[in-house]
Amino acid sequence: MPAFSLDPPQSAWCAELRALAAERLRPLAEKDEPGHVNRALVAELGQLGLLERLFTSGAVDLCLMRESLAYACTEAETALALQGLGAHPVHAHGTPAQRERWLPRVADGTAIAAFALSEPAAGSDAAALELRAEAGASEPIAEPEGGARWRLTGEKCWISNAPEADFYTVFARTTPGAGARGVTAFLVPADRPGLTGTGLDMLSPHPIGALSFDAVPVTADDVLGEVDRGFRVAMGTLNLFRPSVGAFAVGMAQAALDATLTHTAERDAFGGKLKDLQSVAHQVAEMALRTEAARLMVYAAATAYDEGAADVPKRAAMAKLLATETAQYVVDQAVQLHGARALRRGHLLEHLYREVRAPRIYEGASEVQRGIIAKELYATREAAQ
Repeated sequence: MPAFSLDPPQSAWCAELRALAAERLRPLAEKDEPGHVNRALVAELGQLGLLERLFTSGAVDLCLMRESLAYACTEAETALALQGLGAHPVHAHGTPAQRERWLPRVADGTAIAAFALSEPAAGSDAAALELRAEAGASEPIAEPEGGARWRLTGEKCWISNAPEADFYTVFARTTPGAGARGVTAFLVPADRPGLTGTGLDMLSPHPIGALSFDAVPVTADDVLGEVDRGFRVAMGTLNLFRPSVGAFAVGMAQAALDATLTHTAERDAFGGKLKDLQSVAHQVAEMALRTEAARLMVYAAATAYDEGAADVPKRAAMAKLLATETAQYVVDQAVQLHGARALRRGHLLEHLYREVRAPRIYEGASEVQRGIIAKELYATREAAQ
């Protein structure tokens, strides 16, 4: 695996993305009410061609977009990422009809996507999900044509963009007692009868909600991939997006580090500048060291994904784990070095301090990533014997 470094076109593109995020996306983010889908922001991402790149670029480009946008506008980064997370299963496993109906609207920012995997009792343990897909009655449903083959009954929880999304990638149990082997992925439009949602009051700028499925009808035309093979759809999506969560974290860490460099170089303290204190200089060096190490692991994992390497699950888990834990550390240290001013509402670090916590939980908590890494290590050992 070659060491990762940006070539000049990539560096220029990242600089352009940071400028666009600061000049065109951040003003839209600041106008919106927290806890709701910012459709104007999503539409601007579509207008800039960034949403379309979710389906035409590889993992490295996805990470470059997420890191660059996160540096200047975390809300824009998250809006882009959620479109990708919810729609990638349609792009990778959808039928021509599914792709033709939804992907152009996701790409231009007129349809909001959501990835509905977590449940009240099955968050990080995705194989334990309980939303039931039971054999359906024969009443016709308006869309798609034909009778309902299954009825979805149960709940989803902690779903980003719920209940305001236009469609959901939903994972339901089609074979009871089969663990990961009995799960099917469905594309469920938000207007299906029996599907309702409520918003949750979360520490988040975008909506996070719960979904209730009361015998929601779905047919074979709604299946993404194959029946009972939906766990592969979920894990394939997460293997792509976990490194890019790490890129999001690296973008936040870099923003916090740069703010700290400026502050410590300009702040008068104890007869000199704050940076002249050895304890401060060493702490800033540690922040930079960890940020760069996390960045390298993120892009190594993304490169492995793009090259079809065999160890992608392990690398993806390592990248997300290291980068999100690193960002938490760097932002926390940045707050400490800034002092009370960093906790004032509206300060960059106050914003990052709130934003940086959630990535250690979603798309598999840090503890789950450690479990994946260990499982992959032992499987590799056994295969070599």
